[in-house]
Amino acid sequence: MEAARPKVTPLTRPTRTRSHVPPLGVRTTPDGGIDVAVLASHAHGVELCLIDVVAPEKDQHDPERYAERRIELDGPTYGVWHGHVPDVAPGQRYGFRVHGPWDPDSGMRHNPAKLILDPYARGIEGDLAYVPATLRGGADDDGGPDPEDSLPFVPHAVVTAELPALPRMSRPRVPWADTVVYEAHVRGLTLQHPGVPEELRGTYAGLAHPAVIEHLQALGVTTLELLPIHASTAEPWLAGRGLTNYWGYSTMGFFAPHAAYATAAAREAGPAAVVDEVRGMVQLLHEAGIEVLLDVVYNHTCEGGDDALHLSWRGLDNTLYYLHDGGTPARLADVTGTGNTLDFRRTRVVQMALDSLRYWAEVIGVDGYRFDLAVTLGRDHDGYTPDHPFLSALRTDPVLSGLKLVAEPWDVGPGGWQTGRFPAPMAEWNDRFRNATRSFWLESARAGSHGAPMHGLRELTTRLAGSADLFGHSDPPLMRGPVASVNYVTAHDGFTLADLVSFDHKHNQANGEDNRDGTDDNRSWNHGIEGHAPEGDDATTEPWSAVVPLRRRSQRNLLATLLLAAGTPMITAGDEMGRTQGGNNNAYAQDTEISWVDWDLDTANSELLATARYLVGLRAEHAALRAESFFLGSPRPGEEHPDLLWYDADGAPMDGEAWSHEGRRIIQMLRPGPGDDEADVLCVLHGGLEDAELTLPETLDGAGPWQRVWSSTWDAPEGPEQADEEEAPGTALVESLSVEVFVARR
Repeated sequence: MEAARPKVTPLTRPTRTRSHVPPLGVRTTPDGGIDVAVLASHAHGVELCLIDVVAPEKDQHDPERYAERRIELDGPTYGVWHGHVPDVAPGQRYGFRVHGPWDPDSGMRHNPAKLILDPYARGIEGDLAYVPATLRGGADDDGGPDPEDSLPFVPHAVVTAELPALPRMSRPRVPWADTVVYEAHVRGLTLQHPGVPEELRGTYAGLAHPAVIEHLQALGVTTLELLPIHASTAEPWLAGRGLTNYWGYSTMGFFAPHAAYATAAAREAGPAAVVDEVRGMVQLLHEAGIEVLLDVVYNHTCEGGDDALHLSWRGLDNTLYYLHDGGTPARLADVTGTGNTLDFRRTRVVQMALDSLRYWAEVIGVDGYRFDLAVTLGRDHDGYTPDHPFLSALRTDPVLSGLKLVAEPWDVGPGGWQTGRFPAPMAEWNDRFRNATRSFWLESARAGSHGAPMHGLRELTTRLAGSADLFGHSDPPLMRGPVASVNYVTAHDGFTLADLVSFDHKHNQANGEDNRDGTDDNRSWNHGIEGHAPEGDDATTEPWSAVVPLRRRSQRNLLATLLLAAGTPMITAGDEMGRTQGGNNNAYAQDTEISWVDWDLDTANSELLATARYLVGLRAEHAALRAESFFLGSPRPGEEHPDLLWYDADGAPMDGEAWSHEGRRIIQMLRPGPGDDEADVLCVLHGGLEDAELTLPETLDGAGPWQRVWSSTWDAPEGPEQADEEEAPGTALVESLSVEVFVARR
């Protein structure tokens, strides 16, 4: 018995064609119609399919729910099929059917039985069904083109009205030197927030609720970086286990927002309302002075390998969109670890990414981007190059070049680690900062607690000073400045701050991969006991009384190192409140309490939040902690003192012999105020296991005495009165494994 199919009207042609090719995608026109253009350079024919829901009472995946009108497009013109169709209004569902060769050995996978999602769709409606009609790369059991119609089982593109670009002057435009980034997940940040109305929790609207904005402002956040909000879907093997790609690094559409993060009312109203909610979120955050960055994933798509999903790019132009190894039979080249890689050697792929970036910047209003696996985006035929056309376009495009652009400077391909090699004005995630900070405070201290030698701090001091060894290479030299280094200790990928000090090993059993997933290079320290204290136990209960206070201090040490270092600090959402994932260091598939931020704070986590707020405020208060240019180690023009000074535990300047001491664990970093009325700041890092009495360096000319303003030994920052009043002038008793901050005011 033949399977049910959607109703199909006879094939028609556009009533009016045009000699020119309109912009890619589907756009409404003043005459009440649409212009259509889609890239399918190897196809023999492309049909626009207008989809109507004629039986809304039937299930979403029931073919009898839909009726289909097919319209043959003109082309190809330079690989693009196009046409003008009258009487098509916003809200109309549509897709494409592509006719052409089915020759997987040559990379050709055209199959008109499969409804193809427009890569330029600005609205997407419906869910994906993981059934044979959508899987196997469009093939049947014998490797030929699968004849089953996929229309009922795939999401549909939706025509949306053209929206005007937002005024550029509405952006907060926070200077890089003042920037504090907060990495968050739209859903996970607010889903459990008691101050957000229940119907707004986990949504775009909830993210811009006054309760959330108040938290961000009190913390001192200037720039909110959101995990991917492009439309995405789960990988088939995850869906088969009842899991989802919670992080969203599985893009289904680069122009449409992920509808699941919108309120129920917006989803019910349709894709246009979802877009409006996203725009409203950005506007409200801007009004609060907070920038919005998007984590964007242009290096691969949700379609996976050739034997996986057949939704969009694969059915349109598989050999153009995806990177292949050049062999016969054709095989995908995977430098992303996901099964496919978008081919940024191709002009049309570069164009798609740039068109998407401009749309989100101009129409949605976002302030910048963090590029996932950005090395992939800069690969040409010989490997990564900072002069790649895509990277050159980012630097020169009149819309994009003025935004905040941040690279994740690696992928999994040959020569994939490129930290420091992206061109100005791009910033980069600094994994060397992460590793050095964790190694000094946790990995090495753990080794020392077992009697092993502890590494020194030369690597850490380089990171504290802005990582000029990585980001100073430019023409002219030192052009990028320390702000190019996005410093972080944790991110969405890996342990949270609380777990970093509570687990020696990952605990990813909930992911269903027998704990094989996730990195083993955590550089963490459980301080003697694996895991968190059972509920009801606290720092006063044995054996936790000897462990928990040290863990809390270690969290404060890590936060202080992050926020006092030169560079751009990034805080992971929830770290400021002791969020735990139970030791899971790869929670990408956990849309559960494992990933969601817990806003129910006990005393210790409230104190940690107060500490984070104080440290961010200290950074904002003192210009000495917000370096815009690399330190020279000598006086700048018009200044009397060097811009950065290092001292040993005796208050003596560090010389070559002192730096060569491999086991040194105490350092004093003096950052002079850049102006006559700016205070000098002295940061003391003690990574040893024994308390020490230090001699503070002499204050600089014109400055008052050193005043201790913060110590990581303090549970909460109550002020300098917590300092030991019996200390001799010019000395300081510093406890083991601690950070002290002194200020000399002018």
